Amino acid sequence: VQLVESGGGLVQAGDSLRLSCAASGRTLSDYAMGWFRQAPGKEREVVAVIDMTGRSYYPDAAKGRFTISRDNAKNTVFLQMSSLKPEDTAAYYCAATTARVALFALSQYNWWGQGTQVTVSS
Repeated sequence: VQLVESGGGLVQAGDSLRLSCAASGRTLSDYAMGWFRQAPGKEREVVAVIDMTGRSYYPDAAKGRFTISRDNAKNTVFLQMSSLKPEDTAAYYCAATTARVALFALSQYNWWGQGTQVTVSS
């Protein structure tokens, strides 16, 4: 499966932004999907994941401000981000996995997009 992210950009603190991840080559419903981010000098970290049934999971740091969703008919996964903070500045990546457990683990994901940059100014 090929993944292409879009929707990143430069926003101000407090703004909202929606990222999209378009999949091609395979049916998205065959995969669990995740959004990850990586800031300069930091490790890549999970932001949100959604399993094949549509159930979503968030690490504690992302609960309440980020929402992941999927539209299998459009083969697209979204990440809605609100109340953005400067510390949310990072490259955001979507990824796909056929795994059904341990979805927060980066090692579970075999397919990655190229990333989209989100910059939040104070």
